[in-house]
Amino acid sequence: MERHDNLRLRPPRHRVDRRAIGWWTLQSALFALPLPLVFGILWASIPPTREFFMWATLISLVPGLLYMAVMPAWRYRVHRWEATNEAVYAASGWLWQQWRVVPLSRVQTVDTLRGPIQQLFGLSGVTVTTASAAGAVKIKGIDHKLAGDLVEYLAKSTQAVPGDAT
Repeated sequence: MERHDNLRLRPPRHRVDRRAIGWWTLQSALFALPLPLVFGILWASIPPTREFFMWATLISLVPGLLYMAVMPAWRYRVHRWEATNEAVYAASGWLWQQWRVVPLSRVQTVDTLRGPIQQLFGLSGVTVTTASAAGAVKIKGIDHKLAGDLVEYLAKSTQAVPGDAT
């Protein structure tokens, strides 16, 4: 059995791209603003129910604005990644934070993902999949070119590292 004595759970060295803050802010706006917007339209449109919809708008808007203000910056502080000759390291989350280290000998596939909003910001995500039940390591919010370089590096590195993922 292969040993990875030098691998330990530690903070990865690289932050995600700063543009990820804008990406996460736009995502949070798309999640947080539709309900207050509907309540605001109803408040303006139906005079007999104005007081109710005024309160409904405020009650739904305030938590959404707090979420939009806090979550992206907090996630940016937490999300980090690193790829070495031995492993891929990733830290993610904001309320529930996760740190993972995957030895290169365990990597089965490496993929990129670019959703429409990521494309607007020039960002990509990289998913490193293993056979483990713990699932994939996802690095989200890195520069599109850097993601391509990372995938290429990991593809070459995993071919050079003997292990049990093949």
